Amino acid sequence: MLSRVSLAMVAALVLPGAPATAHPHVFVDTKLKVVVSANGKLEGIEVSWTYDDFYSLLLMADLGIDQDGDGELTQNELVRLNGFDLNWIAGFEGDSYATRNGRKVRLGKPEGRGVSASGGRITSVHFRPARGRADGVVIKAYDPTFYTAYDLVGTVDVDGPCTASIQPADLDAAFTTVEELLYATPADEAEEAYPEVGEVFADTVSLSCAD
Repeated sequence: MLSRVSLAMVAALVLPGAPATAHPHVFVDTKLKVVVSANGKLEGIEVSWTYDDFYSLLLMADLGIDQDGDGELTQNELVRLNGFDLNWIAGFEGDSYATRNGRKVRLGKPEGRGVSASGGRITSVHFRPARGRADGVVIKAYDPTFYTAYDLVGTVDVDGPCTASIQPADLDAAFTTVEELLYATPADEAEEAYPEVGEVFADTVSLSCAD
């Protein structure tokens, strides 16, 4: 699993002076919980995002909350914050992806499950409903553009008769991919044509279910 520190090191591995060294901008600790029915059907995925300290600070300042600066929020402030990251534009996949046998598993619209704040960091939780057989489903959390870096933390919980295994991303291969793609991109086009490398930095979660 990829730490926020190691993700930040991506900037040191790309072409010197290239505008793309600004990626990523936001770091999010991610936890996943998969819900499976008693008969092995995938019901959905609960996604928890804990934003980095700086982004959380900017968000709270923008909303005019946490006036005392203690990093904790009152109930009224949490009500104002609730759902802040669920107003997705058309076509946005939610930076959560699922496949089965290489084919896309559709994840439904996000259902908010609350927000919290602790130690100056904001956590939001949402649920993505899904359908179909759970066995063999593969899940990844990433931003294709790598503007946001998702770090899968802890284990993946499964509510139901399945288990989840995690295959960490091959960071050496990921860094090499970034370098190769950037070398192939003219420096004056690097910012606009920044390659979509987010997936190569994503851990792979695989579901296995008993017969």
